Amino acid sequence: MTSQLLATELANLIQESKRKHNDLRQAAEKSLDELKSIRTASEAPFAAELAQRVNFVNPFIIACGTKNTKFTSIAIVCLSRLILVGALPRSKLSPVLEALREATSAGLDVQLKILQALPSLLQNYANDIKGDLLVTALNICFILQTSKNGVVSNTSAATLQQLIMTVFEKVTAEDRSASETEHVGEAPIGDGDSVQLRAAAMDAHRIFKDICLMTENHRPEYLRFTGLQQTFGLELIESVLSQHAGLFLAHAEQAYTLRSRVMPFIIKSLNAKPNFATSVRLVRILYTMLKKHLSILPSEGGDALDTLTQLLDHDAVIWRRALCMEVFRGIFAEPTLLRRIFTLYDTREGEKNVLKNLTATFVRVSTEKPAVIGLGHQSTIPAADPYANMGTSSDQAMLESSGVTGLIGGSVNEGHNTGISSQWSTVRVACVDQLDKAEPPAIPESYVYALTLSCITSLSEGLAKFILPLTVPGDARSRRRGTKYVDTGRDSPAPTEESSIEGARLGMEKSMAMGSLERSASFKKNPVPVNPLALKDHPLYADVKICADIIEQCWPAILATCSTFLYAALDSEYYHGLVRAFQKFAHVAGLLQLSTPRDAFLTTLGKAAVPPNVFTACLNAGSSKPVVSSPTSETPNTILSNARGLLSVENLVTPVGAAGERQRQASIDASMTPQTINTRNLLCMRALLNLGIALGPTLSSSWSIILETLQQADFVLFTNGKAAGRVPIVTQVSDSRADAEAAGLLASFSTEIRAVETAASRLLESTVDFPNDAFVEIATTVCHLLGYQPESLAELSAQPRSPLPPPSPVPGLRTPNAQHRKISGGAAAISSGPNQQDQFALAKIGDLAIINLDRLLLYPPDVSGWDLIISELIRILGTGAISAPVRSRAADILVRLMLDAAKAISSQNDETRAKVHLRILESLRDSLGPLQDENRAASLTTYATDIDIHKIILEGLKGLLDECGETLLSGWSVIFEIIASIFIRGPFNSENDSEEPATPQGLTTRSSKLIRSAFSSLQFVCSDFLTSLPKSCFLILVDTLYKFCSQDDDLNIALTTVTFFWDLSNFLSRKSKTLPITDNLVGDFDDASLVKKASHAEDASSDAALWMLLLIRLTTVTTNDKLDLRNSAIQTLLRIFDAYGEQLTPEAWSVCIKAVIFRLIASIETELQSLDHAECDEKFRHDWYDTAVVVLNGISSLLSNYLDVLTAHPTFNSYWQQLLGHFATLLDLQVLEINTATFKALTQMLSHSQSGPKQNFNKTTIDLAWDLWARGVPVATTKATDKPLDNQNCLLAYVAAFRDVYRLIQHDLTVERIRRMLKLLREVMESATPGAFISDIDHTTPLQSQVLEVLKLLRTDIPGAPSALIAQTSEFVSLAFTDGGNAANQRTTQKRTYVAMAKASMIILQSLVQSHATDPDIYSNGALPTALTALSKPIVFKYQFPIIAKSEQPWKQATKSAIAILGATLGQLTALDIPRTILQDMWHTIVVLANGITNADCEAPPDRVNISEDEDFDIACFTQLRELVIPSLGAEAVPETTRKLFVESLFRMSIIHAPAPAESSIIYGSDGGEMIGLSSLYKPRRGRTVDPPPSKRTKMAYVCLDELFSLVARHDETTTPQITVQPPTPRFPPPMPSSGSAASEPPQALRTRLARTAAPYLLLRAALTLRTYIADQPLRGRMPQPLSQRKELGQILQGLAELESEPDAIAEIPNVESDRRKHLLRLYPLVVGAARVSSSSSSAGGGDADIARLLTVLLEVVGAEMGV
Repeated sequence: MTSQLLATELANLIQESKRKHNDLRQAAEKSLDELKSIRTASEAPFAAELAQRVNFVNPFIIACGTKNTKFTSIAIVCLSRLILVGALPRSKLSPVLEALREATSAGLDVQLKILQALPSLLQNYANDIKGDLLVTALNICFILQTSKNGVVSNTSAATLQQLIMTVFEKVTAEDRSASETEHVGEAPIGDGDSVQLRAAAMDAHRIFKDICLMTENHRPEYLRFTGLQQTFGLELIESVLSQHAGLFLAHAEQAYTLRSRVMPFIIKSLNAKPNFATSVRLVRILYTMLKKHLSILPSEGGDALDTLTQLLDHDAVIWRRALCMEVFRGIFAEPTLLRRIFTLYDTREGEKNVLKNLTATFVRVSTEKPAVIGLGHQSTIPAADPYANMGTSSDQAMLESSGVTGLIGGSVNEGHNTGISSQWSTVRVACVDQLDKAEPPAIPESYVYALTLSCITSLSEGLAKFILPLTVPGDARSRRRGTKYVDTGRDSPAPTEESSIEGARLGMEKSMAMGSLERSASFKKNPVPVNPLALKDHPLYADVKICADIIEQCWPAILATCSTFLYAALDSEYYHGLVRAFQKFAHVAGLLQLSTPRDAFLTTLGKAAVPPNVFTACLNAGSSKPVVSSPTSETPNTILSNARGLLSVENLVTPVGAAGERQRQASIDASMTPQTINTRNLLCMRALLNLGIALGPTLSSSWSIILETLQQADFVLFTNGKAAGRVPIVTQVSDSRADAEAAGLLASFSTEIRAVETAASRLLESTVDFPNDAFVEIATTVCHLLGYQPESLAELSAQPRSPLPPPSPVPGLRTPNAQHRKISGGAAAISSGPNQQDQFALAKIGDLAIINLDRLLLYPPDVSGWDLIISELIRILGTGAISAPVRSRAADILVRLMLDAAKAISSQNDETRAKVHLRILESLRDSLGPLQDENRAASLTTYATDIDIHKIILEGLKGLLDECGETLLSGWSVIFEIIASIFIRGPFNSENDSEEPATPQGLTTRSSKLIRSAFSSLQFVCSDFLTSLPKSCFLILVDTLYKFCSQDDDLNIALTTVTFFWDLSNFLSRKSKTLPITDNLVGDFDDASLVKKASHAEDASSDAALWMLLLIRLTTVTTNDKLDLRNSAIQTLLRIFDAYGEQLTPEAWSVCIKAVIFRLIASIETELQSLDHAECDEKFRHDWYDTAVVVLNGISSLLSNYLDVLTAHPTFNSYWQQLLGHFATLLDLQVLEINTATFKALTQMLSHSQSGPKQNFNKTTIDLAWDLWARGVPVATTKATDKPLDNQNCLLAYVAAFRDVYRLIQHDLTVERIRRMLKLLREVMESATPGAFISDIDHTTPLQSQVLEVLKLLRTDIPGAPSALIAQTSEFVSLAFTDGGNAANQRTTQKRTYVAMAKASMIILQSLVQSHATDPDIYSNGALPTALTALSKPIVFKYQFPIIAKSEQPWKQATKSAIAILGATLGQLTALDIPRTILQDMWHTIVVLANGITNADCEAPPDRVNISEDEDFDIACFTQLRELVIPSLGAEAVPETTRKLFVESLFRMSIIHAPAPAESSIIYGSDGGEMIGLSSLYKPRRGRTVDPPPSKRTKMAYVCLDELFSLVARHDETTTPQITVQPPTPRFPPPMPSSGSAASEPPQALRTRLARTAAPYLLLRAALTLRTYIADQPLRGRMPQPLSQRKELGQILQGLAELESEPDAIAEIPNVESDRRKHLLRLYPLVVGAARVSSSSSSAGGGDADIARLLTVLLEVVGAEMGV
């Protein structure tokens, strides 16, 4: 709070002044009392109340006067507070200011407080501080400004400046005030006049004048202070002028001060060449006055500008010149100021030409030191000198080493940087802005040149910004109002022009009656820009006139300056800016239609685009370079594509002119080294093109400058192979930055090339909106670029001429050098240069025509330029003396023009289109006229060129048909004439008298290259435009097609032509529903009569005759030696029949088959038969085989589809017999492919035949088909050296044919035919070669599958058929298991095993036997034993079979099938009267099956075998089999050897542990003989400690052991449960057996026989186990018996104990009577021995209680049996 602050400070003041200064203490006490008396708490009322207490400030005023530091400090704090809150009484302002002035001698804090309070004082008491009070306040600042303390001095200077600004602000406020205040005085305004001023204005006038006086070191008139520093005074003047510029314009007294004091002082001081600090401030003031006060300083401003110009021109001090240039840079940056200066001085008589002189000074400045800017014969990259800054200060060196760019330190010593670069040609802070520097900074020597470039750029920018918007028409300008002129930057040399062009062209929409072309849309909607000089009523017309005058007067100097810098060392930034400025200046000159400066700038820019030394070097290189023709096929037909060069396909050109005598001389020196244009040249080229785009309609004859430059640039790039030129570095000094910039420019060469291409494209596109006269001018210019005349090349070379007289809009600008360059290009006629230049000119002619095609078609030809362009193109392409690439290019352009014309005319009415289309076609035909002239003199080169041009025209015809063929109303005869132009002879002679179709004898083509091109047009006609053809053209079309089929140049075309026969046939068939084809129409196949009938279009039979003639022509092609062609003709021929067959009547079919089909087959047979007797190539032979296959497939498909129609005709049987006769003839050839195709054909035709009531084949027809199939399996003859043929497909076709034959004959089937079928099927299986099919282990081959399917298909209701089928199927089962599987194993390597087939055959066999189990024939003729034998083979082999299937193994399937068969047939063995021998063989086979089930060789089982699962399977199967054969196996009819074989197998399979060697002979006999008797086992053997492992099929062993016990056991019929088993698996025989069968005997007798056979083996089996126990167990000691042996022993002992044997099974023992325990008596010695061993083992601690118990039981049973 203010009150608290004041109370505190007053209390302090009272306390400090107690001893002394009573007046101060008393005044302070009074003020404190007054302060306490104020009750207001808020700040504002408190300040107002305090301001009313006049004496309140007295103690503070007294304190300041005491000079006491403490008192003064307290007083200043309080006064500052009172001033801040506005509590100071206004009557006390003067004492307060005086007190502040007196306090200025106090300390630092007091002085700063005073300076802080003064601005608030003037702000809060603005109306009161004036006059003397204001002077006092300013004097306080002036006093403190002289302080030696820097803080006080600087603060006072700032405060003084603020106070002065406040004074002038008061004037502004006073001027705005509407109240009339009294004037306080007057001031002079010049010429003796004065003006009355009010208080604020008077104060400002006096203060400003005194400041000027003090700055000039004069005494002030108003202020009471002297000694103001001149620099500070100048700063004050600048601040006032810059911040209150409008005040000087409004107040005459102030303007008078400027005229009378400031400006003279400035000019005088500058001429005196003051120091840097003063000069900076003087220049700043001068620039401010020029910019803001020039209107009130007309004469003084001119003097000032002249002074600056003289300083720039004559002063040698670089910093002073830099100051001048910085001022000029600011002036040029403001176009309005520049125009004002030009208006005030240059346009007025008697005044100095300020701007003109200044630009002339630029010329002198730019050329005064060529070494500094690196001036040379071409633009270069600036380079830094490493020694240039050795004299810099340490600070500067430190800054540079730290990477601060833009700082230039020190003056140039031993070296200097060369060129103008943003790295060293600029300063971080402009000189005119360095107010804090007393000494001049280090300024780079090239800084002045950089400023010069900036001035030029600003001048161009200003002119463009002002002029370009005015060129836009009124409607477009209204749409674009508010848009700004934008410069996109350095990377685009002319963005301004492009944007302005677009704006300038948006007004006019061109409405055309014709359809718009498919080309690039025009980006300019107004063809001609508005000339602002013509807008005399425009409010800115005066400014426009000024701009025009500026250009007229200054362009020579600007051009000279720019030309100098174009050949100096500039970095990319400066170079881009220079080119932009150059382009914009030329653009403005062109828009103002100032042709002289425009053409001068265009010419110079062209010289910069292609330096003269580069062009000269290329000319020299081209004259010694051989001509290299460029194939026209490599030239894309796109806008701006040329043969080679720059634009897309190397089609840009080289500029005109040079850069002066200096550059020309340099070019002569450099001509010995390869040179080319570089990126910067391309930049200039792009700028030139942009100018052409912008100024196109106004250029008139000046087009030659741009187009010749473009042409020569193309030549340069073509000569150098489009190699990128490197922008050189100005010096040899190593500079990494310059190297990097050069590398970057080199890398961007291709990008710049593309930019130039785009600009060139837009240049030509812009012509679309030219007026006709402007377009004719550019078209004439382009045509004149072609240098060819009818003379020969030699004459052209001897008499070079310029194709276009050099336009000279500016005398002296287009120097003879430009004309010299053009003539030089013509003189090198034998080189590739003129060729390339003509390519360029042709490309431009074509592009102009295409782009302006709407114009050419809309306006009359003589007005639009059509006649000029077309005649020129035809002349060029038809002149043989012209080089091939140029002629070809002319043809390309003509064709493209015709195509686009056809597109453009598509929307017109029929009459117009018909005329234009005919004109286009006739133009194409006429272009071929010179090429077909028989008297044409032609060399090899000319002939090749003629062929290429001919091809181009033919391709053009194709494109024309593609574009407008559907709408073509006339000219079809012309089209066929053009197509036939490729054949040398006339049209095909259709009146040949021979019976065979005539061939075009002697018909040749002009060149094989023309075939495809002509055929393309024919292809269009046949595929798309048949409906448009007149009827008279169809006969010509047929003959033309035959010509193309018969030519030998292109097989693909011949093949395609064949398909057109189909198209034409389809078209003819669609025209009429039926064709009247009769025998009378064809007659004796006379072609002449058919031709005659077909040519009569009005005849009803003409279409039929034409169709038959077409077929006969196509049939002739089928005898062609080319495989593909004849096959295609055959397929097409048959396809035609197939498509049109539904419309043919039976009679028509009869005629066609007789005339075409059988004729075709007969010719094929003749050719094939001739192959057997002639020595011919193998490939040729197989080609004819392929043709035969094609014929067979096609004919079979055709006849099968229309079989119903064919069979309806009475002559069908004869046709059928004849057809099968042809088939038999083909089969007799014994060719595999033909055999396959023959049976496929038979299959296809038979498959379409109907059976049953609707049968369309009679018995004769069917028998013929059966005879063809049954003649035998088809075979193919091969040479001894040939590999076996893969006959799988052939046999498949053969089997497939059988299915359809069988379908037809199955109702009349006999067993003999079935046997023939089965025999042939077996032969099929045996004759099949392995081929390339997959393995048949898991899956049958296709052939095997088909054969098996046929087996299923055959009827079995015929007597004898089942047995035949069973026998054959059994044979198929046995195929895989022949020779113990070794044969199958060998066949595996050949991918033939029959395993999968055998498995499938097992299933079929099972089904057959089950279905016919009651048929006696299958038993009597041995079919069933054969089946069982076949099934037993895989069962017996089991693991010994070497082939393992991924699916179920063959032996398993065989086991299941065998059991199923036995279940169905065993019951029939007793019911049927079967011979005894057959019955015995069957039982033997059954035993073999049973033994195979129980047996398995597990020593080395194959991989992927699960023995346990297989064992379970075998056990289950054996169980089923036992139920079937036991007890029937005991029948008297069954041989004992068979039963013994069964029991012996059980015995051996029951062995669980391998016996000792001594026992093997007992089991297996010695040397495979009979087994040894039981008595041998009573003898003890040596024990063994090795325990053999149990058998791998232990479960099966126990099953066999149990079966032995079961066979020996006594079966009581009264207790045996009766199981009723229905067939086919009866357990017992049927109740009514036949004699000799098992059922004729009681069951007990059967079992007795079985028991008697099995008992010895059971005793032997038990004895082996007991003997092993007796011999081995004692050796184990306390070790227990192995579990497996213990289990075996226990099982046998248990079985012996429980067994009650058949009484008659075992022979009686002497002296012992026993019925059912004889087996124990026989084994008694071994039982006793075992008991003894068991007892010993128990005593030793190793016995087994269970074994001992069982042995005890046995002993007890024996004892009981003996009665003990």
